[in-house]
Amino acid sequence: MVGIVVISHSRTLAEGVVEVARAMGVGKAVVEPAGGDLEGGLGTSVDLVEGAVDAADDGDGVLLLADLGSSVLTAKMVIEDAAGGGILLADAPLVEGAVAAASMAATGADLAAVHAAAESAYDHRKTR
Repeated sequence: MVGIVVISHSRTLAEGVVEVARAMGVGKAVVEPAGGDLEGGLGTSVDLVEGAVDAADDGDGVLLLADLGSSVLTAKMVIEDAAGGGILLADAPLVEGAVAAASMAATGADLAAVHAAAESAYDHRKTR
């Protein structure tokens, strides 16, 4: 199953998004947080992201969702350093993208479909 990693500057925010995404993934989706720096403060950590990717990866690929700025840069560094690929970064809103990705991953969809589901979250407007 495709794994999902939520990258945020805040450990609390990453864990909260993961909580919601796991619930929407009906307990099947593997969603891991990578929030904050190594000391628990605000920031991002390549080590935390790599650890979350390792925990989420069962061989079907991993989708990364990042909040902003250095989280995106950290995600891109992890992708560049990954041997053999299998890791994608979604251009998606953090919460909505994680929920859409987890819902799709729970169906057993492949990495491309989970990635597309996350990015389609931009189409779900809150007002109209």
